[in-house]
Amino acid sequence: MSIGRLLATFYAVLFLALSLFAGISFVQTYQELKNLRAQEAESRRRLADAEERLKEQERYLAQLSSDPEFVENVIRKKLGYAHPSEVVFRFQE
Repeated sequence: MSIGRLLATFYAVLFLALSLFAGISFVQTYQELKNLRAQEAESRRRLADAEERLKEQERYLAQLSSDPEFVENVIRKKLGYAHPSEVVFRFQE
């Protein structure tokens, strides 16, 4: 076998090895990209849910600070308060 043919075979094997390495690296990188995109989508969904809860809490707070009748209803329901002339019945569930 001549040296030229041996060198050509060596370069071909080297090229194939480097191509295989690059292909494997590309597949791994692409898989990581898919995972990161999935995490981003999940994070965006959780952020939207958190923003919606925040808006609801802000509406609740605004109603508490501006509507005395609402405040009275909340106090009655959550704390079980009643007017002196009222009777409160409590049932165990």
